[in-house]
Amino acid sequence: MNKKPEVIVVVGPTASGKSDFAVDLALKNNGEIISADSRQVYKYLDIGTGKITKE
Repeated sequence: MNKKPEVIVVVGPTASGKSDFAVDLALKNNGEIISADSRQVYKYLDIGTGKITKE
């Protein structure tokens, strides 16, 4: 039987810590993050989007 990968979806209001939580979860579980945030995909739209940094 083929085991399908587990998918965890993190949702919530703006500025609730979703990104930090998702990064920690992915690191602990050897996972990856697929962002579906409609604002964070814009290259120069840094103000008002809460983009995460490498830190």
